Amino acid sequence: MPGGLAALLDDVSIIARAAAASIDDVGVAASKAGTKAAGVVIDDAAVTPSYVTGMTPARELPLIWNITKGSLKNKLLILLPGALLLSEFLPGVIIFLLMLGGAYLSYEGAEKIIEKLGGEKHGKTIDDPIEDPVKFEKQRTAGAIRTDLILSAEIMAITLNEVSAETLLTRAAVLAIVGIGVTVAVYGAVAIIVKLDDIGLHLLEKPGDTARKVGQFLLSAMPKILWLLSVVGTIAMLWVGGGIILHGTHELGIHGLYDASMGLEEAVRTTTGALGGILGWITYAAASAVVGLVLGAIIVFVVHKVFRVGHKAEEH
Repeated sequence: MPGGLAALLDDVSIIARAAAASIDDVGVAASKAGTKAAGVVIDDAAVTPSYVTGMTPARELPLIWNITKGSLKNKLLILLPGALLLSEFLPGVIIFLLMLGGAYLSYEGAEKIIEKLGGEKHGKTIDDPIEDPVKFEKQRTAGAIRTDLILSAEIMAITLNEVSAETLLTRAAVLAIVGIGVTVAVYGAVAIIVKLDDIGLHLLEKPGDTARKVGQFLLSAMPKILWLLSVVGTIAMLWVGGGIILHGTHELGIHGLYDASMGLEEAVRTTTGALGGILGWITYAAASAVVGLVLGAIIVFVVHKVFRVGHKAEEH
């Protein structure tokens, strides 16, 4: 009996060590995948604040919370099971879905730039008067969640690629950890950014010159911060969208654009010394953005000029 008990305890200890090792593997894989997806995370954080522009201060945090809930649903209820099923049964389809998402991001980014340059506007802009605040907020939330779905899909795809050799349970655990972690980090940061003006007003009411100076700085800087984030968000759409297309065409055996971009990056990297790493990365990101802009402009032309989407009001 003691021998049987000792054997049982040995088995339990082996199982415990294996479970601990599995947990460590999940943590390492999640950390690695999260690092790989950092670029898309930054893009997501840059894009989202633009959706609260024009909202009343009291509705900013509720809007962000609604987007956060939509983002979690995107990642955990749609993308996670979908990614697992595709990785098990139709792994070849993932690249086409990613490229479709890249094309959508390129379209959105190009459309924003064309409108800023004086092109025809489609839909409501932040300068238009808000006639129905409730409807406007719902439209903003829906638009943010649609964009989040594309960015989240890229994050989950990058994550899945990093753990493709792991077991199904490990893949599921890593996808869930990265999905929740990214959502909390992105929308927590966005919530802080959009409330900087309120923090500034609060500091203005505090005694002491330092607090008031910081408060005044935050208030004066907030419009510039939101403008900068809007610009970064637009560039990010083109960068990520074009990057997805470059990688996708390369995976499908069409190497021209990808090789040219990588060659340009390598040329800059090897000729700029200590700054080669960062300048090479910027070069590749810029090349990706150009690809995204060209592709997006073509899609904008087809959507709005050929199929006349967004012209219903003019036709009646």
